[in-house]
Amino acid sequence: MKRRHFVRAAASVGGAALAGLSPGAAAQAPGSGTSAPDRASWLARMERTFGPVLRALAAGQLRVSMPVETVPGATGRDAVTHLEAVGRTLMGLAPWLALPASSDTEGQQRAAFVVLVREGLDQAVRPDGADRLNFNQGSQPLVDAAFLAQAFLRAPSLWQSLGDATRTRLLDAFRSARVILPGFNNWLLFAATVEALLKKAGDTTWDRMRIDYALRQHEQWYKGDGIYGDGPQFHFDYYNAFVIQPMLVDVLDACADDRPAWQAMREPVLTRARRYAAIQERLIAPDGSYPPVGRSLAYRCGAFQGLAHAALRHDLPADVTPGQARAALSAVIARTLDAPGTYDSAGWLTLGLCGHQPGVAETYISTGSLYLCSAAFLPLGLPATDPFWTDAPRDWTARRAFSGQPIPIDKAL
Repeated sequence: MKRRHFVRAAASVGGAALAGLSPGAAAQAPGSGTSAPDRASWLARMERTFGPVLRALAAGQLRVSMPVETVPGATGRDAVTHLEAVGRTLMGLAPWLALPASSDTEGQQRAAFVVLVREGLDQAVRPDGADRLNFNQGSQPLVDAAFLAQAFLRAPSLWQSLGDATRTRLLDAFRSARVILPGFNNWLLFAATVEALLKKAGDTTWDRMRIDYALRQHEQWYKGDGIYGDGPQFHFDYYNAFVIQPMLVDVLDACADDRPAWQAMREPVLTRARRYAAIQERLIAPDGSYPPVGRSLAYRCGAFQGLAHAALRHDLPADVTPGQARAALSAVIARTLDAPGTYDSAGWLTLGLCGHQPGVAETYISTGSLYLCSAAFLPLGLPATDPFWTDAPRDWTARRAFSGQPIPIDKAL
C-alpha cells in the first residue's frame, strides 16, 4: 500500500444514525459462504464492540458510562483507561473511517461513526470538558497517545476532518506526552509513533532522535525469522503483533523519506513483517483458536494485527491468498468476540480471552485496554471491491492441514 499523505480536503460526512446491525444476523461458519456476509458480519461486530466507546465519548459521557474492570492489585487505572479505549479503538478503525463516502448502508454507518469521532475527539481535548483525556500523567498515556497517533498515520483524512481547535489541542496533547520516559522495550516505538504523527501533521518540532533511537534499537533486537525481541530478550508472546511490527512499518512509512538510513531499513522491516504474517496465519487453529501464550491475552483478536496489517497493505505472504486471510481472521474474530460473557449488560467488553475470564488479565489491564482488539478489523479499510473481500474463501493452513488437505511447507526467513 502506498503511503498516503496529509491533505487539506476533508471528507464530507452525514449525520445518519448508526446502522442497526446484529452480529448474529450475517454471521456464518468461518471460511464458508460469500464475501458479502463476511464483511457484513465484521461490520456488525465492529458496531457492537466499538460503538459504545465512540457514542459515549461524543456525548461527553465516557468517564461516567464505561466501567473500569480490573483484577486485584491493579491501581490507578481509572486515570488512564479512557485514553486507552479511545486510542485503541481508533487505531484499528481508522482505515475504514477514511474510506470514500457512499450512500449505501455501510456508507451511512461509516458517516455516522466519523461524526462521532469528530465530536468525541473535541470532547477529549476540551480544556473544561468532563471527558478530557489524560496524555501526560503517569506512564501509560504514552502508549495510548501512540495508538491514537497511529490511527491518524493510517487515516490522514480523518485528521483533516477534525476542527482546527481540536487538531491544535491534540498536537499540544501529543507533545505533552514527551515528559513520559519510555521503557527499554517496545515502548520506544510509542515515542517514535507520536513523533511520526507530529512530522506528518507539519509540526516542525518533531524529534528525529526519538524515531532514530527506536528504529536502531529494534534493529539490534531482531532475533531472526521475522521476530524481534521485546527489548534485549526474546519473549514468546504477541507483542510483535500488538506493537512492534505494525509500528515499525507505520513509522517508516511516515518518516523514511527524511533519512537515507531510515529508507535503507524499510525493505528489511517489510520482509520481516511479511514473514511474521505468515507465522501468524499458521498459528490459527481450525476452530479459530490460537496458543494462549504470553502476556496481554485479554487483547483478544488484536493478537493478529500482524496478519491484518499485511492484508490491509496488500503485502500478504506468497502462500496466503486474500480469501484465505479473510477466512482466518474471520475465525479468530468470531472465536474471541462471540463467546458468552464477552460483553457486559451495557455492551462493554469484559476481561478475558474467550468470554469473561478475569484471571487472564494482568494488573496493567482494565476495560479500556481491551479495545486493542480493533487491530483485527484493519482490513475493513479495504473497499468491498478489494480481493480481500471478493476472493473466494479458502481454508487457512491449519484447517487444511488437519483435514488431510495438502499444505505448502514452511520455510524460515
